[in-house]
Amino acid sequence: MTEPNSNDTKLPGSEIPAGLRIAGTLLRGAFLCVLGIMTVRVTMPEKETLFTAYAKWGDLVRMALGLAVCVWLVTQLFKGPKTANGYRVWLFFGLAAVPFAVICLVAIW
Repeated sequence: MTEPNSNDTKLPGSEIPAGLRIAGTLLRGAFLCVLGIMTVRVTMPEKETLFTAYAKWGDLVRMALGLAVCVWLVTQLFKGPKTANGYRVWLFFGLAAVPFAVICLVAIW
């Protein structure tokens, strides 16, 4: 019987090129952060302070939905793609989506 050679084993992330991993992670993180900032901005109450959100039910519901979306975005921020194809998708999607998201953020501010 032959013993398995430790040199033949590969780590799970070793087949993903470092440049692709870095670029995909940065673009994914930038997109999710900009999306989170937009969500916070849009879900703020119509009045000036957070404590006046109870004045209208619409403001309270909008803030609750915004909180739920922000929690979901934070959980997605820490879950990364598992394969090289996932990083490649985020690279191509991020190249188009991040500038568009930044433009939308500037427009709604």
